[in-house]
Parts: sequence; structure tokens; C-alpha cells
Amino acid sequence: MIRLRSGLLLIAVLFCSSMLASFSLQAKSSGWQQAKHIKAELVSEYSVVTPGQTFAMLLHFEPDPGWHTYWQNPGDSGLPTIISWQLPGTMQAGEIQWPTPQAFVIPPLVNYGFAGQTLLLSDLTLPADYAQDTVTIQADVDWLVCEEVCIPADASFELTLPVASQSELAVSQQPLFSSARASLPITTDILGDYAISGGAFSAQLSAALPQPPVAFFVAGGELVDHAASQQIITQEGSVLLQQALNTYFTEAPFAVEIVLVDTAGQGYSVSFQQRQQDAVPGASTEILVTGGTLSSTPLWLILLMAAGGGLILNLMPCVFPVLSLKALSIAANSQQRQQQRRDALFYTAGVVLSFLALASLLIALRAAGNAIGWGFQLQSPFLVGLLVYLLLALGLSLSGLVQFGLGLMNTGGSLAAKSGSKGSFFTGVLAVIVASPCTAPFMGTALGYAVTQSPQVALFVFAALGLGMALPFLLLAYIPTLARLLPKPGAWMDTLKQLLAWPLYLSAVWLLWVFGRQAGIDAMALLLVGMVALAAALWLWGRVQLGAGWFSKVAALGLLLLALITLWQGAKLQVAASNGQQAASQTHHWQSWSPETLAELRQQDKPVLVNMTADWCITCLVNERIALNTERSKSALRDYNVSYLKGDWTRRDSDITAYLQQYQRDGVPLYVLYWPGQPPQVLPQILTPDTLRQTFDSLSQQ
Repeated sequence: MIRLRSGLLLIAVLFCSSMLASFSLQAKSSGWQQAKHIKAELVSEYSVVTPGQTFAMLLHFEPDPGWHTYWQNPGDSGLPTIISWQLPGTMQAGEIQWPTPQAFVIPPLVNYGFAGQTLLLSDLTLPADYAQDTVTIQADVDWLVCEEVCIPADASFELTLPVASQSELAVSQQPLFSSARASLPITTDILGDYAISGGAFSAQLSAALPQPPVAFFVAGGELVDHAASQQIITQEGSVLLQQALNTYFTEAPFAVEIVLVDTAGQGYSVSFQQRQQDAVPGASTEILVTGGTLSSTPLWLILLMAAGGGLILNLMPCVFPVLSLKALSIAANSQQRQQQRRDALFYTAGVVLSFLALASLLIALRAAGNAIGWGFQLQSPFLVGLLVYLLLALGLSLSGLVQFGLGLMNTGGSLAAKSGSKGSFFTGVLAVIVASPCTAPFMGTALGYAVTQSPQVALFVFAALGLGMALPFLLLAYIPTLARLLPKPGAWMDTLKQLLAWPLYLSAVWLLWVFGRQAGIDAMALLLVGMVALAAALWLWGRVQLGAGWFSKVAALGLLLLALITLWQGAKLQVAASNGQQAASQTHHWQSWSPETLAELRQQDKPVLVNMTADWCITCLVNERIALNTERSKSALRDYNVSYLKGDWTRRDSDITAYLQQYQRDGVPLYVLYWPGQPPQVLPQILTPDTLRQTFDSLSQQ
């Protein structure tokens, strides 16, 4: 009996020893932690570690089918996984070793991450003087798992490992670690450099890869436009990579990691350093961003497009009335060549400096984090009201009610109405202020290019825009043949002067309507009271100029003060734009745009037309009247079951600004058509009555 008991005891001891030995050879894991649509565990490559050893730890994710986590650069949205290690003493942890990512396209966004089993390696180093028998490793992990929606989660993991003089592998988990290392991009010793030029990121490898690359991932955030097309040009002995700059690009790092993926799916990690000598505006390698694609376009062509856009601005309804002031001045000086040239130069200076001032303000506000775009100043009801007053005052001056230039009325309106150099300069200033709501053909591309460049290049583009706008008057002043076509001064000029007042009155009515759309009907009524007070003040001031007494002067100043008070009170009245849009969408053929509405319609695989507009954009209103709100266009929308979304940028809206920037635009109008199975298509800025029907017919046949 005693022998039997001794034998059983020996067997038990041997069994336990065997189990302990077996356990020491098995995986060391924290165990799975379950979260919504994903589970995670922390695994050690070694079941026993030794002092001074560097060993691998693995964060193991298994998301549900269709769900994914994110790379170190998540792309247009998302967050990378973050591991915060809690380690004893001087134990060290290395950075996450990121696998080769994949792209997730959720138009118009592109994200980078990992679907299916995801293995994130990190190296830990135990100090050589570590004297404990065990080491406890803790990690706090934050991650984001996404499908169509994203769910943030966090978990804390803890793992205790024995410490001995001989390390032991966790045998059963070696396939997992082998798979993790196989998923890492190969680190190469290939030299690479990159440059930022012409709105694009350009990188060049000094040697070719074993297999041609078919895609690349830039690890630096806010460096490239992830949704823009990639260009990969493989030449003998080198590879050239190009992609548009990110809208929010601010500064180029000294070095950036790029992961290239070849035809076999193998990733290669290459470190690129900035090529300082190529960071010169106007270099021959510049790239133009247009509608999410890249095309080789030199800076001089962008400047030419900007000048062409400025030239066309003279024909826009929002600019032409103000130019009547300059036309009157040219007619008055048709026989005085020197005076004409001086006036033209001062007018050009007023236009160019005003464009540069607007560009500088736009750049400064963007740098401060404000989401604004071209025409932003007319998103302020107070400024719109001031422009209403100014145009009314100029019109009344041309009608002969008052002569500016005397006494306290020597303000912005009088400066623009004056003859001579000062009047020419401020006519240019006023023309630019009212020109900003318009985006002429060629101008949209130039502006979109400018806002992605350095401040110096952006200012060059805006200066070219101003020169183009002033060009007609420079040509009239400096080409004698054209100047001789102008009629001689005479009595007809007084009649012309009075006729030219009416376009200014119409411009004031348009801005009054914009003011009402921004601040409401009550505010518009207050502004109308202010306009009457201003007209009465100008009438009294005209009497003062003819010799009336002090009472007329005091009354005029009082009425002017009343006009300013009514403007101030009216500008403070705000009406929720959403109420008006919601009511309109119930009775019209369009819906109010929002990122959520657009995403929902696209998820349903429906064709969608997006119209980004503003009440102060004359081009937008003309397009709606002749091309979007016609029975022919409404019929086309119904026939092809196209959902029509309208975004109103009349007042500042950061969501619309961000949407415009996705398509490299800095102003309205913008028309984007989403057709199932096709990439988003940007329609022309100037629409015709048949644009929608022809576009729908073409896409339906593809």
C-alpha cells in the first residue's frame, strides 16, 4: 500500500512538472479582450526572458469582417492605434513596427489601415541589471475600428513573464510572430529625396525596386492629398513618385517615410529627405492639382490663367457696374494722354494691391485655423450693408444729388468718385471688393492652386489676377490706336454720367437682397430705413455745398449717424439659414446639402448632384436661372433619379469650406456629380441649359 501511494505521488509530481514545462513553452498571452466588432490580446514572443534581452511583444487584433483599424498615417480620417507601456524600472519599449497598409476608399475620402487579422510588433528591452524573478508588463491601448461608422475603444493589458538565466520561446506562437514579421515592409538602403513644388509632393528613388511599384503610402500626415491620383514613373535605375499636396499642408519635414508596394504585394520602406535645392517656385517640375489629378503644368501657365480670369471678371455682372466709374474717367480724359496713363497706373495699383491685401488676409486667417475661402468678406452682413450704402452713395453722386470731395464726405465713396489719380486708385479698390463674389472661368483653378502653395507663390497668383483685371484700362491708356477710338469730351458726358448711376443702383439692390438672405426680412427693412436716411443725408449735404446753413449740416450728420445705427442693428439680426433651406427643400426640386445627407445618398448607390452656391455669387445665380432651375434640367433629374443637393455658402460654413477644399476650390460655384460606379465628376463653372441632360446621357451609356 505504501509503495502504491509512493508511486501515485511520483506520477503526480512528474505530471505537474510536465505541465509546468509544457506551460513554459506555450504562448504567453494576456488573454482576449472583446470590444465592439473587434477583439484584442497582448502576446509575448518569449515565455521566459533574461536580463538584458530584447524581445518582441505583439498586439493582436481580430476585427469583424468588413471592419478595419488604422495605420500610423490614417489618411483623410481615422486615428492610429496608440500603445502606452507601463514598464518597471528602466525597461524600454520601442515604437510600433507598422505592417504594410492598404487603402480604404470611401469617396471622397481615402484612408489607410488594416482589415482582418492585424499584428503590431514592438520590441521591449529588459535592463541587464534586472534582479527580480518575474517582470510584469502593462499596456494601455487606444484604437479606432471602422466600417461605415467608427467606434473608438480602449483596453488595458497585463502580462507577467518569468525571468531566468536562460530564455525560452513561446513555441506555439512562433507562426503568429513569423506572420507579423512577414507583413512588415522591407527596410531598404535605397537613397531617396523629395521636393514640394507646384502644389505637389514629388519623390525620387536613386535605384529601382526588384518589382515595379504600383502604389505608395506617405507616412507623414497632412503632407499629400490621399484621395488624389498617384503617379509612379519607373525609369531606368530610378522611380519617380508624385501626388497632390494636402489641403492643410503647412511645412515640409526634413525626412519622411514612404512605403511602396510592388506588383507582388510586397512593401518596401524608404526614407526620403527633403531636396532643398529644388524648393524653388517656378521650377520645371512643378505639378498642378486639378480635380484630384496631377498634370505637368508650369507656374507661368497658372499665372496666365489667373490673368485670364481677372480679365473675364470685367464682364461679370458684379463688377461691371463699378467699372462705369472708371469708364467715365477715361472718357473725360480721352484727349489727355498723360492723364490717362497716370490714371490707368493708379487704377492698376489699386486693383493689384487690393488683391494682395485680400490674399494676405486670407493666408493669415487660414494660418490661424479659420475655415474661409474666396469671397469671405461678403459673408459678413455688416460689410454687405456698408457696400449697399457705398453703391447707393456713388449712384446718387453720379445722378447729381451731391458732389463728393468736400468736408466730412471725403470717405471711401468720394475717393472712388473723384477724378484723378486718387479716384482711379480707389475705384480699383472698390472694383476688387465687389469682384470677389465672382469666380470667372480659369480663375477657380488658379485660386485652388494658389491656396495650396507657399505664401509667396500665392501672392504671385493673386497679383496676376489683379493685372488681368486692370489690363483693359492699361491697353486703352498705352495703345494710341485704341485710345483714338474713344469719343471726345462734350455735353454727352453729363448724360452718360447720369445713365451710369443706374447699374450702381441695381448693384445696391442685389447686395440688399444678399443682406436680407443673411440677416432676415426684418434686418432688410432696417437697412432700407438706413438707405432712406443716407439719401436724405446726402441731399442735405448737397444743399450745404450750395451754401445752406449749419442746420442742414447738423441734420445731414444726424441722418448719417441714423443710417449707421440701423445698419449695425440690422446686421445683428440673424435668421437660421437652415429654416429657410428646409422650407425651400419641401417645395423645390433640391435638398439642403450636408455631409451626412451626401454620405447617406451615396451609400444607397444613388446618383447625386451637389451645387455649392452663395447668394452673393452672381455666377451661381445665373447658372441656377439658366441651367439648374429650368424645366429641362428638372426633367433630367427626374428621368435619371438624380438627387440634387444645394449647399448655401452665403454665410460662413466650415463644412462647405472643407468640402470645397476636397476639390481644390477656394470659392463658389462648384458642381460635383456623383454617378454610381464612376469617380466624382466636377462640372464646368459656367453651365449651359443642356449641361445636365448631356452629362447624364453620357454617363448612363458607360
